[in-house]
Amino acid sequence: MEPGQPGGSGPAEPGPLPRGVRGAGPKASASPPSGAEAQLQRCAPAVAAVLPAGGRGERMGVPTPKQFCPILERPLISYTLQALERVCWIKDIVVAVTGENMDAMKDLIQRYQHKRISLVEAGVTRHRSIFNGLKALAEGQRDAQLSRPEVVIIHDAVRPFVEEDILLKVVTAAKEHGAAGAVRPLVSTVISPDADGCLDHSLERARHRASEMPQAFLFDVIYEAYQQCSDYDLEFGTECLQLALKYCHIKAKLVEGSPDLWKVTYKRDLYAAESIIKERISEQIHIVMDTKEDEEHIGHHFEEMLKNELNHVKVTSGSLCHPGRDLQQIILEQCYNFICVNVKTSEFEETQKLLDVLTESNISILYPVVVISVHFLDHKSVPIGQKMENLMQIREFAKEVKKRNILLCGLLIYCPQYLYY
Repeated sequence: MEPGQPGGSGPAEPGPLPRGVRGAGPKASASPPSGAEAQLQRCAPAVAAVLPAGGRGERMGVPTPKQFCPILERPLISYTLQALERVCWIKDIVVAVTGENMDAMKDLIQRYQHKRISLVEAGVTRHRSIFNGLKALAEGQRDAQLSRPEVVIIHDAVRPFVEEDILLKVVTAAKEHGAAGAVRPLVSTVISPDADGCLDHSLERARHRASEMPQAFLFDVIYEAYQQCSDYDLEFGTECLQLALKYCHIKAKLVEGSPDLWKVTYKRDLYAAESIIKERISEQIHIVMDTKEDEEHIGHHFEEMLKNELNHVKVTSGSLCHPGRDLQQIILEQCYNFICVNVKTSEFEETQKLLDVLTESNISILYPVVVISVHFLDHKSVPIGQKMENLMQIREFAKEVKKRNILLCGLLIYCPQYLYY
């Protein structure tokens, strides 16, 4: 059980939905439907998601509720919202948050341009928070433009790495069976102690599974279960699948989940989550060159070198001959690392063009964007002192774009002979 914030215990009835919290996401998040998305859209179930986010995170051992703890200077819950927003067939995302954190949540939605988000007031327990979210969907509150879905996903605000494929699996299974949930093999054996604190019995690990999130339900099934469940269930229960079984006699379909469904619970998990995020956003580099693609260019040699040295990283290249056109697909693919090779243009002309495109795209709202401005030196044609003096203006560029979460640095490469073609 994850109780709500002290002093912010909302009633079982959902609070009013604040106006103006259904943000429009950054341009980079808009992408065409995948094959799975298109298939689900043709099947046409209306899908919504409910995220209980009223917990205190006592096991984290920090004063800030864990869903608001920063990772790379961005609250954890923002990553979870982004993971759900990317799935275009999820129509509404309802977040249950305590009254004392309501303003912070509204600011977060606006700052990171989250979309399709509606807020309700959390209850004093996890189940009460979920119930409040379900009530908001059932009642279709006008201020939030909510409508009653056919299938509802219930997910934890502190499980940021959920992927579309597992969401699709649980939704599809819920549509067929009434309820479905992700599970994982047990890592440790579960034992039961007796009244004296001695071993009473243990469970056979191979026969049991750990219940994870996401879970999905036919909306009428889980809403009816919550309407019937006892105060004891609402106060002390944690398992939504059990409520569907107990009150609606629906046996949930169990779907094998992936290892990245783990829940951020302890302080060390924040560092693990940060490591995973850094790894994911460093998997691709795009090289921008001041040339047409069919021309020979020293940047192409630079690109081949990087491909040979960084064989675990996807390296692509393009030009800005038609400003922004070659970058659009790269930006849609969520690339956050760029190398700008300046040869034919003046010192920072190409880099400035790239920075303008990245700023307009807004992708740095969600993650830091790294730009390396590469310059080549032939000391026979340009004295190194003069070259360095010309390049020092990069410091002013770097200060300015850092305000927009773009990290700019320069790289000067000694090249005995420029390769102009």
